[in-house]
Amino acid sequence: MTLRSKTAAATRIALTAAVALAALPAFAQQPGRGPGQGPVATECKEDIAKHCAGIPHEGGAVRACLEGKKTELTPACRTALETTGPGRGQKQ
Repeated sequence: MTLRSKTAAATRIALTAAVALAALPAFAQQPGRGPGQGPVATECKEDIAKHCAGIPHEGGAVRACLEGKKTELTPACRTALETTGPGRGQKQ
């Protein structure tokens, strides 16, 4: 193998790896489980409307709002917060 063919092969490998890495976030997302569609959104729908209306379902803003009002939430919503996502299993 010549230096030129080794360089071409290394370039192809690097480009393939870069494309694969760029596509990873798309593969990591589960169908139908975007912002506002997970178990907290489902179990806390009424609590969100009552305590966190108008807060965007992105970047954990709704979850942070709910965590701040945990004592006012329904039992199902508190359970969803405690058993999913950040702080899973950590009662606050």
